[in-house]
Amino acid sequence: MNSLVLVVVAIILFVIAYKTYGTYLGKAWGIDAKEETPAHTMADGVDYVASKPQVLLGHHFSSIAGAGPITGPIQAAIFGWLPVVLWIIIGGIFFGGVHDYGSITASMKHRGKSIGVIIEDYMGKSGKRLFSVFAWLTLLLVVAAFTAIVANTFIAVPAAASSSLMFIILAVTFGYAVYRKGVNLGIATVFGVIALFACI
Repeated sequence: MNSLVLVVVAIILFVIAYKTYGTYLGKAWGIDAKEETPAHTMADGVDYVASKPQVLLGHHFSSIAGAGPITGPIQAAIFGWLPVVLWIIIGGIFFGGVHDYGSITASMKHRGKSIGVIIEDYMGKSGKRLFSVFAWLTLLLVVAAFTAIVANTFIAVPAAASSSLMFIILAVTFGYAVYRKGVNLGIATVFGVIALFACI
């Protein structure tokens, strides 16, 4: 299958899922589009800061993507491209998307508290401790796996290390330009994409 067709089909499926399954979950969880989030009702310029929708989408997109762009090709080389694509589409819709949507909905409905604090409110300190241990062990496993993959990539392709460093510098520069110097988000994005391709 042509890769462009595959990407277009995936995008269409994600849009359909957003409009149908996402709408269903929103109604089931009592989401009101007119309800202000803690970023607005408790705004303090430090912990509670409203973000532009495009920035928020970018944060959640990168969070759910995670190590996918790095581990995906490796898994495809082992299992073939079809199982990996199905995992990305089905997993993104029914696992990752629901997890992220549910977590942020719970946080929003509890004055922006973290999941650990929300668990403590409902299940006590023992529940919070158990969740904290589970989260710590899970993150330790993810970081270890990600570190091993990145290290092997840097060994195999030394130029990848300098590109990664440039990405970090680019991200800091982008944030400084938009949030400290007031550069238009669209203009900063265009220059950021140009710089990104220059790094590659």
